[in-house]
Amino acid sequence: MLGELGHYALLLALVVACVQTVLPLLGAQRGHRDWMAVARPAAYAQLALVGFAFAVLTWAFVVQDRSFSYVVDNSNSLLPLVYRYTAVWGAHEGSLLLWLLVLALWTAAVATFSRRLPQPVIARVLGVLGAVSIGFLALLVFTSSPFTRLLPAMEEGRDLNPLLQDPGMVIHPPVLYCGYVGFAVPFAFAVAALLDRHVDARWLRWTRPWTNVAWGFLTLGIALGSIWAYYELGWGGWWFWDPVENASFMPWLAGAALLHSQAVTEKRGSFAAWTLLLAIAAFSLSLLGTFLVRSGAITSVHAFAADPTRGVFILVYLGVVIGGSLLLYALRAPDTTSNAKPFTFASRETLLLANNLLLAAACAMVLIGTLYPMLADALNLGKISVGPPYFSLLFVLLMAPLVLLLPFGPLTRWQQEQPNRIVAMLLPWAVLAVIAAGAAWWLAPQGKLRTTLGVLAAVWLFAGTLRFVWSRFKANGSRFTAEMFGMTLAHLGIAVFVSGAMLADALVEQREVALSPGQSLQLHGEQYRFDGVDDHDGPNYQANTGTITVLRDGRIVATLHPEKRHYASGGQVMTEAAIHGGLFRDRYVALGEPLGGGSWAVRVHSKPMVRFIWSGALLMALGAFVAATDRRFRRKEDSA
Repeated sequence: MLGELGHYALLLALVVACVQTVLPLLGAQRGHRDWMAVARPAAYAQLALVGFAFAVLTWAFVVQDRSFSYVVDNSNSLLPLVYRYTAVWGAHEGSLLLWLLVLALWTAAVATFSRRLPQPVIARVLGVLGAVSIGFLALLVFTSSPFTRLLPAMEEGRDLNPLLQDPGMVIHPPVLYCGYVGFAVPFAFAVAALLDRHVDARWLRWTRPWTNVAWGFLTLGIALGSIWAYYELGWGGWWFWDPVENASFMPWLAGAALLHSQAVTEKRGSFAAWTLLLAIAAFSLSLLGTFLVRSGAITSVHAFAADPTRGVFILVYLGVVIGGSLLLYALRAPDTTSNAKPFTFASRETLLLANNLLLAAACAMVLIGTLYPMLADALNLGKISVGPPYFSLLFVLLMAPLVLLLPFGPLTRWQQEQPNRIVAMLLPWAVLAVIAAGAAWWLAPQGKLRTTLGVLAAVWLFAGTLRFVWSRFKANGSRFTAEMFGMTLAHLGIAVFVSGAMLADALVEQREVALSPGQSLQLHGEQYRFDGVDDHDGPNYQANTGTITVLRDGRIVATLHPEKRHYASGGQVMTEAAIHGGLFRDRYVALGEPLGGGSWAVRVHSKPMVRFIWSGALLMALGAFVAATDRRFRRKEDSA
């Protein structure tokens, strides 16, 4: 009966979500405190019910209960235990349940840590979060239940997608969803503010930590997905502008703009309408990503195969949430109160406005490039492919001004600044960046333009950020708050990321050759000797395991074992790259196809600075988390 109990738990959670939505919102509108008080217990009840349903589904995978259709479709008796947990969210139904569980956790966290807020505010916020839950609960209950029974039960299941049989998939989806779904909180606060017709510094001060934490999780989730693609897909790249990659990148861009816009609105009263619109946009783009992954409208290694009727359901829900919130914004945003202080062209406000415009333009560019092929196909305009050349060129053009302006922002005063003062502060560091870029041009063995631009941007960002740190420590009576420390870490993370992204692509060396046992190839001053391929059995696959010995000056520096895995269920073949990683360079080897006579196609990459990409992302995420802990966000006067 556990399966039925799981389904009934979701059905009851749907009822609770309806109560959580209707009573608190009506209570806030009419001033009924008893109705508003329902919001918190309803949030906790919804978490308990969804958590129970998730535990039931997890247990079904652990014990291999093959009376569940979803278990049969995504696991079998050979699947290792750790990947049975991954299989819970390995397809459409389970991933939606994980989405809903994360939303319930965020809702319960808001209910727990919001006791200083006025009751009408938190009632509206929890009510809006309840309304968001209704759509996903209805989707699970009526079209995508993971508890559908098979009678009689199957003797054996199929298998989890081999791409997902990886340790990275144990943590990547939950972390990514924490970011995706976390933007529901600033969205809920924005809608609550529109319903209340009031935006003030107190409200924004309390909202900002939630936005920081959500953006930090999304940054980590994207980085983990990039690492997984790097070693699991066998092609050696870290980003391909895949539609599903874009689906997570768009809310990241909107969230980055939201973080900066919230700071301006809280501290100076400006950009209130921007802040509300960006909060709506960030979560709307998260919902759009949910639709793209599950609608069947795109082809991607990251996408879930799904019944088109489910895509229609999600699309309708998407229209209701986005359309409804934008309509509310159109009706109420002009009425939001704001005590905006005037500012001149030379001011921090202007720089942050430029930041918002550039990030919004980059987000729109990615959105157009992702959706245009789908729209063209739907309108019978032919099959159109929008690939990396479009995204890479336009993104670099849009981000170049942002990189140029970033060091100026923290050093520039609010309202009015003397441009000569800031230029004088940063001029020595600009000269240093140009000298370093010139040295990079001289020394780079290849990709001179990208190497030069990468070094120029990285040194400029790094030096400019450290100049801000020095100016803060020099200033009399200035405290280096958690918010400032977090901002500094994030900006340094951008510098590290830019250096890694530009140099890894510019200086990569790669060769793909046919090798017989005993033959070698030379790459980056090292000898890669192919010692042959042996067969061995894994828990649910058979593997051809190669041995590549890397020698420098006759001395062994690494031994790599790339694999070709043949999975027993479905006969799928997967390439498992072997990587010898280092801080400044990775040795990356993948097996191609057998060519007969013991000969194999072998792909070898020497990838410099690739670890800087993910180290930079880690610093950005850490900066967001640190900024969220700022004591100012928890001031007692926030309650009223």
